[in-house]
Amino acid sequence: MRRLFQRTAKPVAQPPGTVEFTGPQRVESVRVQVIDFNQHGITEVDVADIAECSGYRESPTVTWINVIGLHDTGLIRDLGARFGVHSLALEDIVSIHQRPKFEDFDDNLFLVGRMLRLEGTAKDVVSEQLSLVVGHGYVISFQERPGDVFDPVRERLRRGRGRIRTRGADYLAYCLLDTLIDHYLLVTEAFGEAVEDLEVRLLDAQSDDPLATIHHLKRELIDLRRTAWPLRDVVTGLLRSESTLIDNDTVPFLRDASDHISHVGEAIEMFREMLNSLQDLSMANASNRLNDVMKVLTIFASIFVPLTFVAGIYGMNFENMPELGWRWSYPFFWGVIVVAASGMLVYFRRKRWL
Repeated sequence: MRRLFQRTAKPVAQPPGTVEFTGPQRVESVRVQVIDFNQHGITEVDVADIAECSGYRESPTVTWINVIGLHDTGLIRDLGARFGVHSLALEDIVSIHQRPKFEDFDDNLFLVGRMLRLEGTAKDVVSEQLSLVVGHGYVISFQERPGDVFDPVRERLRRGRGRIRTRGADYLAYCLLDTLIDHYLLVTEAFGEAVEDLEVRLLDAQSDDPLATIHHLKRELIDLRRTAWPLRDVVTGLLRSESTLIDNDTVPFLRDASDHISHVGEAIEMFREMLNSLQDLSMANASNRLNDVMKVLTIFASIFVPLTFVAGIYGMNFENMPELGWRWSYPFFWGVIVVAASGMLVYFRRKRWL
């Protein structure tokens, strides 16, 4: 079970800007991918030496540098120094339990968020931290492990589809952020399907342990809410930023991304209310089942109370009981028992208690 509050391995009272990796190592060695493009063409390379990236900072083209793996703090510090990334931003990049946020530095913009994607037939949600540094003509992304949600963006770059190859680094950053939010919508839709399936199971009384499933979904919802809601502040920060790195033509697209993340937030709140209602319904169903059991037990107890009373009277050891000497006392006793039990069963059925 995933913890709601993650432990951090980072020592306390460290100086601000200390670049120290705090998470598990996801890859054996850090990989640096570079996509350099303009409206005329595109170049894709894997960089073996981080010094090769220095020329891209002043290049007239737009460059996307994707760093896979965060455990090599020396490489990340070197890359940050070459592109003027603030030390506080570098600290947040390698601290993998950061809250999504946006920072506007002098030379670049810094964004942190969670990248969510569905894997496997069971639609398991894989979550990892994603950091973006946006500067003049470049975007640097940092992710924990291989595999991401940005293949559609890469395909658009390769094919030159849309306006992505004719715009600047700010539009590329928007495309990455928009793709990130789109996968939030996919995760939210999968979550909605799980909630609806649970609702059907509860209404059909087919769930053996609905409370355990509801509790699991509520934990997942808390994690999704903690990831998605701060991302609204990230998009809002981009919209309100007066940085020259964001072109005015990109602002309408950022507003569209803001609408999408607001839709995610509204869906989360709706599912939260639905889960609370399903929990109440589950408790009501359990209470109704208990009431049905208690009703049956009460009916049987009510039937046997008079029978036990009659049997108790004639089970006493008094010598002067005239009925005991009667020849037909035993058959008469059983007749009283059968008539009393049958009469009570007929009465309960007419009352629709059975």
